[in-house]
Amino acid sequence: MQDRKNGRAAALPVAKELRCFCTSAGVDVGASAYLCNMEQLLQQIEEYKKEIAAFEAADDKQVEEFRIRFLGTKGLVKAVMGEMKQVPADQKKAFGQILNDFKLFAESRYESLREQTAATQGPAGSRIDLSLPGDPAPLGSRHPITLMRNRIVSIFQRLGFAVAEGPEIEDDWHNFGALNLPPHHPARDMQDTFYIQQNPDWVLRTHTSSVQIREMEKGKLPIRMLMPGRVYRNETVSARSHCFFHQVEGLYIDENVSFADLKQTLYFFVKEMYGKDVKVRFRPSYFPFTEPSAEMDVSCFICGGEGCNICKKTGWVEILGCGMVHPNVLQNCNIDPNKYTGFAFGMGIERPALLKYDVNDLRLFSENDVRFLKQFTSAI
Repeated sequence: MQDRKNGRAAALPVAKELRCFCTSAGVDVGASAYLCNMEQLLQQIEEYKKEIAAFEAADDKQVEEFRIRFLGTKGLVKAVMGEMKQVPADQKKAFGQILNDFKLFAESRYESLREQTAATQGPAGSRIDLSLPGDPAPLGSRHPITLMRNRIVSIFQRLGFAVAEGPEIEDDWHNFGALNLPPHHPARDMQDTFYIQQNPDWVLRTHTSSVQIREMEKGKLPIRMLMPGRVYRNETVSARSHCFFHQVEGLYIDENVSFADLKQTLYFFVKEMYGKDVKVRFRPSYFPFTEPSAEMDVSCFICGGEGCNICKKTGWVEILGCGMVHPNVLQNCNIDPNKYTGFAFGMGIERPALLKYDVNDLRLFSENDVRFLKQFTSAI
């Protein structure tokens, strides 16, 4: 029977369909609704096969209707299989094969309809349920070097320092010459350099002091700037050093700037960075671009002053070098050293980070070990 509205077989009760078929064939159904002979049942199966083959489904709902009508617990296939008890014993084997083929035919058509609708509607994973909450986006963390850089910059910004940046590949003049380091100066041996080319010399900058020169060349005075960035030196990689690292340098040039201004600026920085109880000491030193020069140490937080591989068993860690800008550097940048004075300082970022976060090996910062980096998630 065909449903006139949708053109597919109507889902009449199975028993009623078999009863109607047997009646039209002239079979007596008074005692039992299913007393059809074998030939008539085979004819009914062929009718069902035609209906199954002609069934079309446009969506999952119609596929489910097919399953219920033919393969459900009250479906036609199960009803036909129930007629097996009416078959004579000597014909059960042959008729059982026919019924099994009919069942497989219906199941095969069902799988075919499922594949057709899946291809038309796309995979289930591609369907979007707009009523569901969005998937949470996993958050990463800032690198500890970035955290320390931002911390250093924020402290000096409170003192009025702005930030300037420059190229990592520098010419010889900005990296050495303008900083009172002429060719063949012995102080150049302190900075084992990676050369890009020679004659003329281009290098991977060995310090961010080259950015100081570029700022002074602009001639906009006074200057109060910070210069953070990555630098390169051909050094042995160890727990305390690497062939590349990060620096923050500072420069302050104005009239009547003194060494006392330098010390008070750095005292403020260290107290804000490491706390009020940190111990500080200045040691005389030498830098070609400052005069007088000093190195600044703080008490080692890793060992508490007892001595470790970070502080070289001394209980002190050098965190920066500093001094008053050399008059030759001012003249190289067309600044009158008789009118202006200034101080400069520079520090690596890795070493203060070792102390701040209690890390015992500088190499951890560049190994990209996720287990190490995840420890700084809460510090964003």
